[in-house]
Amino acid sequence: MSLAEELPTLLSEWLPQQRWFAAKGRPVRSLAVAQSTSLLAESDPLLDHVLLAVTFDDSSVHHYQLLVARSGTARGDLEHVTFGVIDGLAVYDALWDTRVTEWLLEAIRAGTTVSGLRFVPEPGAVLADAGTPGRVLGVEQSNTSVSWGERSILKLFRRVLPGVNPDLELHRALRSVGSNEVAALQGAIEGTVDDEPATFAMLQDFAANSADGWSMALASVRDLLAEGDLRADEVGGDFAGEASRLGETVAIVHDELRRSLGGGEHNPGELAAAWHVRLNVVAEEVPALAEYVPAIRSVFDAVAGLTTPVATQRVHGDLHLGQTLRTPYGWLVIDFEGEPATALIDRVRPDSALRDVAGMLRSFDYAAFHQLSQWEPMSEWADPDHDSQMAWRANEWAERNRAAFCDGYAIRAGVDPREQSLLLSAFELDKAVYEVLYETRSRPTWAPIPLASIRRLTSESGSDAVR
Repeated sequence: MSLAEELPTLLSEWLPQQRWFAAKGRPVRSLAVAQSTSLLAESDPLLDHVLLAVTFDDSSVHHYQLLVARSGTARGDLEHVTFGVIDGLAVYDALWDTRVTEWLLEAIRAGTTVSGLRFVPEPGAVLADAGTPGRVLGVEQSNTSVSWGERSILKLFRRVLPGVNPDLELHRALRSVGSNEVAALQGAIEGTVDDEPATFAMLQDFAANSADGWSMALASVRDLLAEGDLRADEVGGDFAGEASRLGETVAIVHDELRRSLGGGEHNPGELAAAWHVRLNVVAEEVPALAEYVPAIRSVFDAVAGLTTPVATQRVHGDLHLGQTLRTPYGWLVIDFEGEPATALIDRVRPDSALRDVAGMLRSFDYAAFHQLSQWEPMSEWADPDHDSQMAWRANEWAERNRAAFCDGYAIRAGVDPREQSLLLSAFELDKAVYEVLYETRSRPTWAPIPLASIRRLTSESGSDAVR
């Protein structure tokens, strides 16, 4: 039997257990090989690029990709990614095999094409030296990354959708204007899915010696809560300076995206209509949101009544502290894929830059109150009548860093996002509504965080925040 015939049986139990499998818990009706490209046919290991078609009980289909290796030599370091045996050969996920990752890097460097699968180097890009071993990084959820020393990193998109991935598209746009606010693009692996262009992987500069913004923010909140009587600006781990510099970086990225891809306008009534649709869906599923629905609707309706079009451009689409890296030279913005649960057609649609600003402001709330939950149970601080010093200080940290981010953004953008208070509040509320649904479905114990933010935002509905 062929690889295409035997592989689905080997993967039927293995695939749903992978953390990058995006449909955990959904009954799988069938698993089949949709495309298979032989990359190494006369070597050990043999290597194939495989696109799997996973069909669910509702007849929907997801495509996932694997690089599948077959070797006659069983290796202990590959046992944890081995699926089974076909024709006496061990079959495994090839990304963990340094012989394969060496071939991948050289294929991109050489601009190799195999049966429609294209390994595309960026003009003038400097890749890791030949012979540098590739190492799988174990920090991602939806993709898999391989690094070569401190020079190159490949992100393999596990779930593949028809259409150019916005992460690749926007990195190419930013490279065209010489952006220093993202890790420079080095190359990509591209092909087709359902006769449409598709992105399988992208190669970038590796941001060595960097720390992600989420971890840095959590450490700052922890330092504050550990102090007995100091304010946020008096603690050694104060994050406000970094928050301001991050605001500057995001503003620069927005300007670069606008210069490289242009801008446009959107009818505020259409924006509000989309927010109402999401609110209706979430309110139906999350009863705890019910008491805030009228106030949320009033903010959305106020946006619908605006007479001035909303400026739009390409944006990040899912910006939060976890999508940023602090290097020795400054901040980088990463992962331009957009909200993973959002359809690709919506992720590539121009939007207001305020969506990204609102996403980052929400992330400061998340950092403060997620860390607070390590000190006080959420059931306590989520109570509107709860009044503890810890909760007050967490809120102080969030407000200080939200303000610092907007200050930094205003320095580079030439306009303060808080001047568009109604729109900014509406974008924050829409994001918080999305978060409530996500947390209720995936991490119910986190749901009080966006609900507390919604309570704060709606309580401001009669103030300057939404006028």
